[in-house]
Amino acid sequence: MAKDFPDAIIDALSIDCLIFGFKKSELDILLVQHGEGISKGKWALPGGWIKYNESADDAAGRLLQDLTGVSKIYLEQLRSFGDVNRYPSKRVITIVYYALVKPENYTLDPGFTASDAKWFKIGDIPSLPYDHKDILEAGLSHLKHKVRHEPIGFNLLPKKFTLLQLQELYEAILGKKLDKPNFRRKLMKMNLLVPCQEKQKDVSHRAASLYRFDKKIYDKLTEKGFTFEL
Repeated sequence: MAKDFPDAIIDALSIDCLIFGFKKSELDILLVQHGEGISKGKWALPGGWIKYNESADDAAGRLLQDLTGVSKIYLEQLRSFGDVNRYPSKRVITIVYYALVKPENYTLDPGFTASDAKWFKIGDIPSLPYDHKDILEAGLSHLKHKVRHEPIGFNLLPKKFTLLQLQELYEAILGKKLDKPNFRRKLMKMNLLVPCQEKQKDVSHRAASLYRFDKKIYDKLTEKGFTFEL
């Protein structure tokens, strides 16, 4: 069938993408507004059908680019969602992918079946169709677990950053304020940060010291994991 109909879709199998962004100390989520279909006008996670002639990974990248203009990012598979009643008119199983990015690095260009694409603050999300709210909550739960067991921030922070910027990233993902001395003490014990021997420039407040990640230790902790109680 794939040879005869290369663009045919598997209409019982779909993709949904959770694209989280970190900007101005807040966590955002990328949503698209459906321009057609049963959920026309609603904001939803970027997604669609998998074709017979493509892998799930390829479908995720294609759909994200077609719907939002966002491309060339590493998408990690989260899990599948297969509740019997998750889609109103037929049985559909969806495979969910996620990524953490800097929103300012991407220009949104809605297309395909999306009439618009926009970043929303996690605390200001409109009503979502199907089970997209459950998918989002599962993605946030995964991030909260991940930040406690793997280093996060290599592609979200500047190459040189302050301890406050790193703490704000953790607070945005965990959704809570952290005790500054305790956070910094535990972080320093990991030997993950390297002092740049520099301070911030052109700031209206007292300039803070700048740090960078030790790439070898970052990669090692990512591979082996750790326990970071916050």
